[in-house]
Amino acid sequence: MKPIIAAFAAVVLFAGSAHAQSMPEPVGAPPAGAYKLDRAHASLNFRVSHMGFSHWTARFTTFDATLTGDPANPAASTVNATIDAASLQTNYPFKDFNFDEQLTGKEWLDATAYPQMTFRSTKVEVTGPKTARVTGDFTLHGITKPVTLDVTYNGGYGKQAYDPGGSRIGFSAHGWLKRSDYGVSMGIPAPGSVLGVSDDVEIIIEAEFNRPLDKAGS
Repeated sequence: MKPIIAAFAAVVLFAGSAHAQSMPEPVGAPPAGAYKLDRAHASLNFRVSHMGFSHWTARFTTFDATLTGDPANPAASTVNATIDAASLQTNYPFKDFNFDEQLTGKEWLDATAYPQMTFRSTKVEVTGPKTARVTGDFTLHGITKPVTLDVTYNGGYGKQAYDPGGSRIGFSAHGWLKRSDYGVSMGIPAPGSVLGVSDDVEIIIEAEFNRPLDKAGS
């Protein structure tokens, strides 16, 4: 049995190595300009404390964003995002109760009355070689307040033959907001208690952006 397992492992490693070797290297740094969110490679999750027992996690599945800037001058960058409030998705089994529908209903997000959330950056403060604090106006539940995200630049390239999207850049972002600031106060624990759903909401974002190649191929 051991020789068979070893042979199988060798085939897998060889195939992976061959695939890696066949992928062409990226060419150049990401150019300045307008980038569009690659929605197939992006996620928007949030977490809240549930009764102090867990960091309960859910997500929005429909959102879009544009980013304009110059990697050589990140402080001048701007980002605009829109989120479909009705696209909230939990891990709850839907056989007997639609939890998504409750959270997007009137007691919580009220997605019918306030179907869209937006973020419009107002300031980018560079904090390190690959990090920045991005502050913007975030609109939720019809109320607009400033929110700051800690952002890490994960890298990018000017073009790569394997990637039909053209230039690509990627970021991770993390931040917090208080939902009561936006009029979403259902279930917030009483002072000194954790019995309920926390006012503090943690935001976790992973995002890749594309800039299509121009006619000159750059």
